[in-house]
Amino acid sequence: MTLVQELAAQGDSGRPVRIGLIGCGEMGTDIVTQVRLMPGLELAVLAELRIDGARAALEIAGVPAERVRTVSSAAAAEAAIDAGMIALTDQADIACTVGQVDVIIDATGNPGYGAELSMRAMDHGKHVVMMNVEADITVGASLAAHAARRGVVYSLGAGDEPTALMEIIRFARSLGYPIVAAGKGKNNPLNFDAVPDDYVEEAARRHMNPRMLVEFVDGSKTMIEMVAVANATGLLPDVPGMHGPRAGLAELDRAFRPRAEGGLLSREGVVDYSIGPGVAPGVFVVIRAPHPRVHERLRDLKMGEGPYFTFYRPYHLTSLEVPLTAAAAVLRRESHMTPLARPVAEVATLAKRDLAPGTTLGKIGEADYRGWAMTAADARAADALPIGLAERAEIIRPVRKGEMLTYANCRPDQGMAIVRLRATQDAAQYAGLPA
Repeated sequence: MTLVQELAAQGDSGRPVRIGLIGCGEMGTDIVTQVRLMPGLELAVLAELRIDGARAALEIAGVPAERVRTVSSAAAAEAAIDAGMIALTDQADIACTVGQVDVIIDATGNPGYGAELSMRAMDHGKHVVMMNVEADITVGASLAAHAARRGVVYSLGAGDEPTALMEIIRFARSLGYPIVAAGKGKNNPLNFDAVPDDYVEEAARRHMNPRMLVEFVDGSKTMIEMVAVANATGLLPDVPGMHGPRAGLAELDRAFRPRAEGGLLSREGVVDYSIGPGVAPGVFVVIRAPHPRVHERLRDLKMGEGPYFTFYRPYHLTSLEVPLTAAAAVLRRESHMTPLARPVAEVATLAKRDLAPGTTLGKIGEADYRGWAMTAADARAADALPIGLAERAEIIRPVRKGEMLTYANCRPDQGMAIVRLRATQDAAQYAGLPA
């Protein structure tokens, strides 16, 4: 059966796939609305610290107030679900532990919190759909391994650029076409120096949190997304920070080819991005025709002159596609995107301003630091601090604007579970290797 048939059958059975959603900002509100439109899916628990914001999301989605019950314990949540109601709570742990929930969607955007919640949910037999790419690029290998041990699915959610890009990568690889580059169009004008105070008005106009908007603008999100793709495919950043050319859609196959043939690349098999016109909000894969017959056919099909060709998806529907991953995880035990057992890339951390010893760092997208994609080997050689460990870390040596944060000049907060989990992951990955 197709997934739509499976969902219809699940709905007809009277036992829909039950979702626990953690986080109800802009993306979470979309998910609440989208789930209401789909047969065979049901929002069972909505966990959000801002209860009023969660109520507003339910109202936007058209959920009648009498179908919502505010709860403060797992037992109360289970009773609400049994009564056909949505359990609304400010305690994320309830979503992770109630018996009726099949799958958790993490829409928190906080890497430390998201990793902790994911482990907790998996320990209670829940599949996990991760919208929190920041957590995935930091400890995704550990989360995927934990899911395998618990017999559940761990997957990044459909709809964001990484999973949209994975569709084309799988397509190209299944045809036997060598991938030269895989990437995305950057959606917002690039400004490495962006800080939230300068984007308050735009964020309000776009109904966004200024910090989240700045994470997009300063390039951090692009670095994070492309490293997630790298760690799921084995493709690598060609240079630190990637190239990011101003190449339009028709120019991608010329920009992303080896230098010996007039392009930018020192090798094939890379992740990158473009700031050129007509690419965003899409994703692309540049392939090399592996046979003269393939070259001829693709040229005849108006795919370009070759021998390099661009496969392009012109959209990604972000949170609107995420429920498809929840359905696939539960009904098919299928992941749309899972990291490899050994990471190949890292998002390092660069200072946005001079940082003095004693400074406690804020969140991604604030004024202290931004992301910078590197190969895992280069990051390890530089002793780079992963961006997912930067929040609440303390500067212990002066760092100038533009310099890299390292374990030598910055001390991660050992009280955070993600810091300990990453240390365990590194110890396992690099056992026996020189530091």
